[in-house]
Amino acid sequence: MKYMKAEVILPEDLLRELQKYVQGATLYIPKCEGVRKKWGENSGSRDFLSHRNQEICNKFREGHSIDDLAETFCLSYDSIKRIVYSKKR
Repeated sequence: MKYMKAEVILPEDLLRELQKYVQGATLYIPKCEGVRKKWGENSGSRDFLSHRNQEICNKFREGHSIDDLAETFCLSYDSIKRIVYSKKR
């Protein structure tokens, strides 16, 4: 997160208005809702997990047991069960 001086980037009237509420403190201003990325989009984690879960579902449909999948993917029995019985797929 990059810090910026408010007096450099904000109009003077807006700065005075903000000073009514906060003075001499660090203020976090979040991005607009439409601009924010979802969890895992930057790092690729979302895509990795989606691909892994699809692979688990495919193997389950091919006849692999939940116990075998848990061992193969190093996940708990309940995690595999949640993935294969999820209604999203």
